[in-house]
Amino acid sequence: MNVKSLAAILTAVLLLNGLNLSAKITLPGAIGSNMVLQQSTKVTLWGKAVPIKNVTLKCSWTKTPYVIKSNATGNWEVKVNTPAYGGPYIITISDGEAITLKNIMIGEVWFCSGQSNMEMPLAGWGKVDNYEQEINDANYPNIRLLQVNHVTADLPVDEASIAAGGWQSCSAKTVAAFSSTAYFFARTVYKNTGIPIGLIHSSWGGTIAEAWTSATTLKTMSDFKAETERIQNQALLNNGANQGELQAKWEKNVKDADLGFVAGKYIWAADTTEKDWRKITVPALWEDAALPGLDGIVYLKKKILITEQPKTDAKLSLAQIDDNDMTFLDGRLIGETTGYNQNRSYKIPATSLTPGEHLLVVRVFDSGGGGGIYGEKNEVFLDLGNQGKVDLSGEWHYRVALDLKKLGPAPAANQGANRPTVLFNAMVNPFLKYTIKGVIWYQGESNAERAAQYRTLFPALISDWRKHWNIGNFPFLFVQLANFKAKTSAPGNSQWAELRDAQLNTLFVPNTGMAVTIDIGDAKDIHPKNKQDVGNRLALIALAKVYGKDNAYSGPQYSAMKVVNQSIELSFRFANGLKFSGTELAGFAIAGADKKFYWATGKIVGDKVIVSATEVSQPVAVRYAWADNPNANLTNKSGLPATPFRTDAW
Repeated sequence: MNVKSLAAILTAVLLLNGLNLSAKITLPGAIGSNMVLQQSTKVTLWGKAVPIKNVTLKCSWTKTPYVIKSNATGNWEVKVNTPAYGGPYIITISDGEAITLKNIMIGEVWFCSGQSNMEMPLAGWGKVDNYEQEINDANYPNIRLLQVNHVTADLPVDEASIAAGGWQSCSAKTVAAFSSTAYFFARTVYKNTGIPIGLIHSSWGGTIAEAWTSATTLKTMSDFKAETERIQNQALLNNGANQGELQAKWEKNVKDADLGFVAGKYIWAADTTEKDWRKITVPALWEDAALPGLDGIVYLKKKILITEQPKTDAKLSLAQIDDNDMTFLDGRLIGETTGYNQNRSYKIPATSLTPGEHLLVVRVFDSGGGGGIYGEKNEVFLDLGNQGKVDLSGEWHYRVALDLKKLGPAPAANQGANRPTVLFNAMVNPFLKYTIKGVIWYQGESNAERAAQYRTLFPALISDWRKHWNIGNFPFLFVQLANFKAKTSAPGNSQWAELRDAQLNTLFVPNTGMAVTIDIGDAKDIHPKNKQDVGNRLALIALAKVYGKDNAYSGPQYSAMKVVNQSIELSFRFANGLKFSGTELAGFAIAGADKKFYWATGKIVGDKVIVSATEVSQPVAVRYAWADNPNANLTNKSGLPATPFRTDAW
């Protein structure tokens, strides 16, 4: 090789190295402009740079820069001292080419997680009470929002999927799709402390607690060890190639089993007769209206009378549909949507709406839980433009095309969210370096059928998160399940009551708090619209137990019982000013050794409640608010509801 050739090669190598050396710093989605960093502590900042390269970090709240060196793979991280709350601040990070993070606040960071009642947005499918005004009033630039996208991972990952490009200041434009519970929590805390609040919202509707727990912890629990190891081993072996084929085969079986689908056509979409069709009210989940316990395919139809052809295309609104729909007009498909939380809005060409009677048919597939067209009555309509809106709520007709019990469940999905550890891996693990103040959690509905298991699983999750964050026993505040489903006339068993009891027993875990919502649920909606009180009650706990405010934060909590003749005397914590709403104390049931409960009459005597029933001469146990949707009205001076409880362990 001659000297000129060698020089040319060396020059090219130097140029390439020069390009690499000037590569820009990259940061995880959790770190960026508009973020909130935890006050008065050491927080971790991290990212990627050129390997074995000095990285300089300058924070505008201190004159002292931080200089660290990236490792062989380019990763770097540094502990940064933060001052007391304030801002806005700037952080500059450089390995030769600087990037600047702006509008950073120092304050309190809360991680917000759980299932759909945590996920429920102010607008969209949520539409909380007074949502339009709440959104309009949401001008809180010192509350910052970080939305985590739904992602699963069979093994832990370092990077989360972040929505909207990162942190956002809270405003009417940014809050509408954000967790309502988390927002109302932050708003109350901020109003009472003035401390900037950062909310990391990482939740997923319909998910189970074990999905949010690490494999390390689950492998110590006999109920989850085998499945967790199977998921890990399969991921390591990359042995999931046939899953798509299994799912496709099951979906074909579902379609073939649809009684309304014959010879490649959806014949029920054009069925104008009323034979075999029954009446149903829309909007309403069909479990509540006509078909309790049904998962599968149901066709819903309504006849529409058009008196004059519209001059412009019409808009069909069907509120929300759980889960998936195909919508037909006069037998022709006009639209289809997948997902229970999507608004249904379809355009109908004006040429399709000639004067006369037309048939609207909606084929709904529900894989589990609630099914049907649901939402508000005023969201179910046909908008004919200048001719106005045609109200489509009220009486429809339905016909069941498939009950999934006859077909069997879908194959276990490698990508499904309801598998052990997969949400911890993808939606919690990426934030373990990010210093937080605490957690708010709203979950349990999806574990209600396994309440006894939840008594160990939920405390294990809390311990698991604290161990992985490695910042001590941070506050973990959670919501007890609200009242839901039909009321019962006699005392009896209740899965939801058992789950609430498991949540109550979790208060033995240090530095936890529970917001009781037994009085603000909805018998017909698993997603109650009153999220203001949910967030406020979580905030009251935080203000008292975390921020040292002198405010009430709990209703009465059962502490002890004593048999007195034919009555039972109950003692409570937080018993200051015991009282009840209405004409009589409600919600108490009493039993003898035969374990048969009867409704009890009760009276308040000072800081005690005395209960008895004529049917029970030798009482041994009491239960309060022990039902899916109980009549329960005991409170204290604060007006906060008493916690449902039982004195037995039957």
